[in-house]
Amino acid sequence: MTSGAAEKQAPTSSPASGRPDPAVEHLSVDELVQQMTLEEKLAQLVGVWVNASSDGDSVAPLQNEMAGETRSWEDVIASGLGQITRMYGTVPLEPLEGARRLAAAQEQIMAASRFRIPAQVHEECLAGLAAWKATAFPVPLAWGATFNPVLVRRMAGLIGDQMRALGVHQGLAPVLDVVRDLRWGRVEETIGEDPHLVGTVASAYVSGLEGAGIVATLKHFVGYSASRAGRNHAPVSMGPRELADAMLPPFEMALKHGSARSVMHAYTDIDGVPAAANRALLTSLLRDEWGFAGTVVADYFGVAFLDVTHGVAADSGEAAALALTAGVDVELPTVNCYGRPLLERVRSGAVPESLVDTALRRVLRQKQEAGLLSPGFDPSPPVLATGSIDLDPASNRELAREIATQSLVLLTNRKHDGGPCLPLPAAALASLGVVGPLAQDPFAMLGCYSFDAHVGASHPDVPMGISVPTVAAAAAQRYGSVRSAATGTCEAITEEQIAEACGIAASVETCVIVVGDNAGLFGRGTSGEGNDAADLQLPGDQHRMLDRVLAAAEEAGTRAVVVVLSGRPYALGDFAGRAAAIVQGFFPGEEGAEALWDVLSGAANPSGKLPVSVPRTSGGQPGTYLHSRLAGPSGVSALDPSPLFPFGHGLSYTSFAFSNHQASTSTMSTSGTVSVAVSVANTGTVDGAEVVQLYLEDPVGEVVRPVRELIGYARLELAAGASARVEFTVHADRTSFTGLDLKRVVTPGLVKLHVATSSTADVHTHEVILHGERRVVGFEREMLTPVTVNRP
Repeated sequence: MTSGAAEKQAPTSSPASGRPDPAVEHLSVDELVQQMTLEEKLAQLVGVWVNASSDGDSVAPLQNEMAGETRSWEDVIASGLGQITRMYGTVPLEPLEGARRLAAAQEQIMAASRFRIPAQVHEECLAGLAAWKATAFPVPLAWGATFNPVLVRRMAGLIGDQMRALGVHQGLAPVLDVVRDLRWGRVEETIGEDPHLVGTVASAYVSGLEGAGIVATLKHFVGYSASRAGRNHAPVSMGPRELADAMLPPFEMALKHGSARSVMHAYTDIDGVPAAANRALLTSLLRDEWGFAGTVVADYFGVAFLDVTHGVAADSGEAAALALTAGVDVELPTVNCYGRPLLERVRSGAVPESLVDTALRRVLRQKQEAGLLSPGFDPSPPVLATGSIDLDPASNRELAREIATQSLVLLTNRKHDGGPCLPLPAAALASLGVVGPLAQDPFAMLGCYSFDAHVGASHPDVPMGISVPTVAAAAAQRYGSVRSAATGTCEAITEEQIAEACGIAASVETCVIVVGDNAGLFGRGTSGEGNDAADLQLPGDQHRMLDRVLAAAEEAGTRAVVVVLSGRPYALGDFAGRAAAIVQGFFPGEEGAEALWDVLSGAANPSGKLPVSVPRTSGGQPGTYLHSRLAGPSGVSALDPSPLFPFGHGLSYTSFAFSNHQASTSTMSTSGTVSVAVSVANTGTVDGAEVVQLYLEDPVGEVVRPVRELIGYARLELAAGASARVEFTVHADRTSFTGLDLKRVVTPGLVKLHVATSSTADVHTHEVILHGERRVVGFEREMLTPVTVNRP
């Protein structure tokens, strides 16, 4: 298997730049395709991981095993190069040093190429730019909890601007996988368990990134999050109807409304066909039916996996042929199959060169859009002209804090001393303890694709590139003396550590107990890629520790606040009735601790809503709210899968009243619209935000339908005493589903539109009867539910 693995040593100085050949500097894409040799064509279809190492911890699946043979840098770029893989995101590297290395690499690539075509540069940007010293924003699951696409679009724009300044052209984000099994390690990378929420928030991220000139890459196409038993890379047992109705809509929305220009195939197989070899998926559906004209890139080593792990190819050449035929344009992160193995297949006539040309045109057109084919292209990243860059400025931290604050979900808030536990009064803050395995751990805030967790953890001699206050440190900074104990780690807690935590809980007015996850990769952590869970009990000894500390607090009359900082929801049924309050955070980023204390102290009013359900018990079938009638509680099974806290749930320090419910009509055609309006008032004494949610119920369908599904939402910021009127415009297309004939259809009959504050908390229901013909719809259908907000 051929690899570009000694690409590992990036050039560190710039050679003298050659002058462009006047004969080729103005060539069109089609002219380039006509004039390139086969070697030059294939060079454009691969990436090179310039700083990758085959030693130590992996940051990609089977990275060390896939390293392959060593090749010199000069040999790798001899015919040109398609992409540079993660120049900034592979090792801790000063941003300016990374920019200098990138400039040197680009100049050498251009000098080696007859056509002086530079490489397209990609980086991970799932929780901020994955580079040393760059802002660690909250993870996507936290974006979902905000129900605030506008805020997510702002964040993506800032990230994109930084990437452009560093000479980066493509971002491998966002993740549009819809959660189907909460045990999956990559739940933290998803936006939630609902396709509409995932699609709208992801589209906003794509819009922000693309608006900054960065190619957004949708991943993972498709079905990756529905693997058997929640195991990474495991097969997907899913029929075409579930795939079409639960998994595909977010991708459709991000292409249609976000204008994403790249898609990354998933690692998994569906019904025995790996995504990387699935022409029906990558070509017939994505390109022919949806009209996608951008590039399809391989998930790292995904082409080689057709041979190595899936066993549908006999060798690297056959894997390359399968992937190219299916519609994979670019092999990432390095050269395993699209180099000599594919060259030999094309030379022998086993693979038509026309397939190479088709992929090449897409790659070159994207480079053309990015200005990489312009005669005046400057290989030096813009940051080198200014001589400095701050990847974590105050404005980034301010936005990170705002997102973190809006993402924190208040699950419970019981009475304590005659009033609600939270917000904590001054007296409760004067005698404060902070315990738990995550109390003093900055990594409690970071998801597995934050640079310091993803890469920095493998370089313990290198300090974190950003300031990430811990829960205990942020409390001490604000309130002075705080009694704190780390109480072990997420995975191991001793009896002595539990006893210390119990002692603190019994000696203070308020005890904040911080539990949850540490993110990492492939077994190095409790959440993240490759860290799948056997069940949904808190990892390690945390359940036992929390039980003991709550008992000590109960006996002493201490106000006990449980804070869960995690990458997935965990079963909290044993604690919901015992803790004075429970706050759920999903890896809220570098400003997470400050945001948490803003919420606990009342400086901010919690407004987050659950993007995933919180289970009552750790066993049983880990499901989501998007289920059929028989998948819910019933008399035919003794097992009740109902969640402890449902999708969309989240409490506030104020109260909201809903009134004046109206629907514009009680009947409409299968191509018509109905408007649903409601007035919302903040009836409490503090400013707050409510998320008005609109759910669809189809009581009688031609196939089994979900009990309900989210079709619209509106986040309302209301001052105390203020009100607003919200109006949803629901097109009949929003009732569509995949019918008996596997076509997406709108059918006549009764539907119910539930105005709600969670998936189980309705405030009003409108019944509407659709009349007319059964109508087939497709990619052109209305995918959104427009919302207008009118304030008096």
